[in-house]
Amino acid sequence: MKLYIAEKPSLARAIADALPKPQKKQDGYIELANGDCVSWCIGHLLEQAEPDDYDASFKKWQFEHLPIVPEQWQLKPKAKTRKQLTVLKKLIKQANIIVHAGDPDREGQLLVDEVIEQVKLSQAKKQQIQRLLISDLNLSAVKKALNNLKSNRDFIPLSVSALARSRADWLFGMNLTRAYTLAGQKAGFGNVLSVGRVQTPILGLVVNRDNEIANFVAKPFYEVLAHLETEQQQTFSAKWQPSKACEPYQDEEGRVLHRGLAENVVSRITNQPARVVELEQKQKMQQAPLPYNLSALQIDAAKAFSMPAQKVLDTCQSLYERHKLITYPRSDNRYLPKEHHKDAAKIIAAIANNEGQASEACKQADMSKRSKCFNDSKVAAHHAIVPTEKQLRSASLNSDEQKIYRLICRHYLIQFYPDYVFNETKVTVEIAGGLFKAAAKQDVSLGFKTLMGKTELKDEQTLPPLEKGQQLHCNQGDVVDKMTTPPAHFTDATLLSAMTGISRYVKDPEIKKILKETDGLGTEATRAGILELLFKRRFLERQGKNILATATGKALISTLPEQLASPDLTAKWEASLGNIAEQHMSYQQFLTPLLAELHALVEQAKQCDSQVFAQLPKTPQKRRFKRKAKPRAKSA
Repeated sequence: MKLYIAEKPSLARAIADALPKPQKKQDGYIELANGDCVSWCIGHLLEQAEPDDYDASFKKWQFEHLPIVPEQWQLKPKAKTRKQLTVLKKLIKQANIIVHAGDPDREGQLLVDEVIEQVKLSQAKKQQIQRLLISDLNLSAVKKALNNLKSNRDFIPLSVSALARSRADWLFGMNLTRAYTLAGQKAGFGNVLSVGRVQTPILGLVVNRDNEIANFVAKPFYEVLAHLETEQQQTFSAKWQPSKACEPYQDEEGRVLHRGLAENVVSRITNQPARVVELEQKQKMQQAPLPYNLSALQIDAAKAFSMPAQKVLDTCQSLYERHKLITYPRSDNRYLPKEHHKDAAKIIAAIANNEGQASEACKQADMSKRSKCFNDSKVAAHHAIVPTEKQLRSASLNSDEQKIYRLICRHYLIQFYPDYVFNETKVTVEIAGGLFKAAAKQDVSLGFKTLMGKTELKDEQTLPPLEKGQQLHCNQGDVVDKMTTPPAHFTDATLLSAMTGISRYVKDPEIKKILKETDGLGTEATRAGILELLFKRRFLERQGKNILATATGKALISTLPEQLASPDLTAKWEASLGNIAEQHMSYQQFLTPLLAELHALVEQAKQCDSQVFAQLPKTPQKRRFKRKAKPRAKSA
């Protein structure tokens, strides 16, 4: 008997639909006529054991127990899905061949592997396990995947990486939450202080931004504009570029802070000859942005519709599982396999039929065009989120589903549109020994931008015809008074962008380099859930579109050592987890230094001065936190 194990019932049904009929629906699995079976997990069927499962005395939170480090790790069945686990274990024992059909990511790999591991299979049987990778639930795509099974052995490093992540999150989340909660209790704070290696740095980002805004003092600064004229009496303006000699009068961003300096420049350049010393004129082409991964989609949906990250993910899951209109949504990849190009005509026909974009826009797509997104070398476990070939018989999408589906369709369709073409001119003018710059951009052909809302050609700024060495005249100079402005509060879009581009917020050059090469804070699958957790625990709150830290969130960050409140720690982790998946690092090489760091952090919490917790409210609202003894399966 061949047994297919899917991650969810929806995937199991899609697999069964692609296999021979007749079929019989049994309790917890689908039986095929030849005796093969398709069964399913319901997400993680197993979870990390609680500390008191290892030792009953750990039920009471005490400093002397910390850190709790299991000698032999244990998993236990989730109470709600125990029955399905029993069904699966029985089928695994009976099966001759097992086909692992978890989602194509490290968590999807682990959650099926850990169920198989519960049944003591022979080594020979384990070696024969096959891997089915499905990212599109439509019949033709599933049949194609079924004809391209791989060996599950090739994906063991991915599973080890997920296991290392799960155990490390348990160790840090469990021990540091207990340590700082106990330290807070000594100071009179009676609730759980939740600490996690991803959620806490995210909270730290928001707290730091809020503090920057609160402590911001506006400063005046000054720019100088030179109003220039050609011999043909054509005019334009250029902005002064302060020289190195002006640095004592500038801030760290190069803004001139002394009005007297700006006024001096104006007096020197007014009614003076000028000369073009540099001229750069180029026609440039801009290619369409790549199709979406989940984070890019969440950022654009937040900008366009003010839609929270979790809502975008939930909507995508519905489009993927229920409607089968898009490919696997928890993807971190923005490229497509070259082979996918041959499906373009069917996909674009589906887009037109389903009103994913206007029919006229679909007709104008050049399906012979092969954009840079079709690149096998850039595709890993996932590919970009794109529409499928499925055509809806009637309009059955709700408002949110329509919005997200149209975004995904647009970013696919523009791959078959021409580049945006524009002329760019940059000029540097010398006046009385000082340099002044101006730039102009002129649309030539809108190309893919017609689908992005740009409907007419225009000049953003015009410059007269110029030549290098050309003589000009500066009629007058003007001082432009400006004020520095504080950074903006985070929104859903900018916080997600900060999480994916976290290297911008890191000072250490080595860690900055690591983060540029990784996916940032959290993963595509976990970011939305982690943000929701911070709101649920009342560490973050919304004020309109803005996301702010609560008083408790700010107080918590102020009590923690900087390494827990900064992205550096999780940056190192994500780099290491990626190295485990690529077999450049072992599980033990990752865990050993991590345990040493954990011991030091717990000791630091034990020695924490109770005065540090003075900012925490002494009488928090009831049920302000729901006690969580362990990290959730797909978040940190």
